[in-house]
Amino acid sequence: PSCRRYVAGGRCKSTARLEGKVVIITGANTGIGKATARDLAQRGKVIIACRDTAKAEAAASEIRAETGNQQVIVKKLDLADTKSIREFAETFLAEEKELHVLINNAGVMLCPYSKTADGFEMHLGVNHLGHFLLTFLLLECLKQSAPARIINVSSLAHHGGRIRFHDLHGEKCYNRGLAYCHSKLANVLFTRELARRLQGKFQRQMGFTANALHPGSVSSDLVRHSFLMTWLWKIFSFFLKTPCEGAQTTIYCAVAEELDSVTGQYFSDCQPAYVSPRGRDDETAKKLWNVSCELLGIQWD
Repeated sequence: PSCRRYVAGGRCKSTARLEGKVVIITGANTGIGKATARDLAQRGKVIIACRDTAKAEAAASEIRAETGNQQVIVKKLDLADTKSIREFAETFLAEEKELHVLINNAGVMLCPYSKTADGFEMHLGVNHLGHFLLTFLLLECLKQSAPARIINVSSLAHHGGRIRFHDLHGEKCYNRGLAYCHSKLANVLFTRELARRLQGKFQRQMGFTANALHPGSVSSDLVRHSFLMTWLWKIFSFFLKTPCEGAQTTIYCAVAEELDSVTGQYFSDCQPAYVSPRGRDDETAKKLWNVSCELLGIQWD
């Protein structure tokens, strides 16, 4: 029915192959991440980076069986722990020579108030800071493998977010719905500032890009922390995208030939989409970058 087609949204039509190329997808053991991994495994080598390796192994063996591609590899990565992020990057760099696509897909949503191993508020820590550090650690490898792409899975929810520098970790005031929105705005601002910093002549020639996207409202277990949302998701499932439909824009950003030199953009339904005024604020983007570096104890110039 046409209503269902409308809900499904845009599709990635690119048949681009990724032979000899390496893709990392965080949180690819379920939902959109798994659907993205399944599609990209039909094109090239995929590394599934997940906290729960048992779940990830089950997903990977299913994908290997479906695609016939044995190069679907599971690596442990806990984005709520910088030690785990550093270990993952170290292992990856020791084992692989190149990295062509980094998809920062993993995320938490609507968590009750909690902190990561390093004392960051969970949404900000996992959705933004964890991926910020991971990208930093893999950046040289991406540069040397160019053309390369960095893809940050954000959300329409970024429209409801603001970066509350005076209370980044929600210690004074916490609302789990807003905490998710703030972290998704951070994804958009990170993408914007990263693209600006990669804009040198070298990057333009080499096609080294960073883009963000909104996957759509997808029927997944991301809402598991909220009984109300889980219930609503069940009732309105007809109006939600399947994980496969939700993965289309990520896949598009990863492979579409027409995006070879497109950077710093935000996509939805496989086309450029509207970014909130807060998501276009360069001053906030720069400040968030500096604060993120301070929190993580890194120098990223």
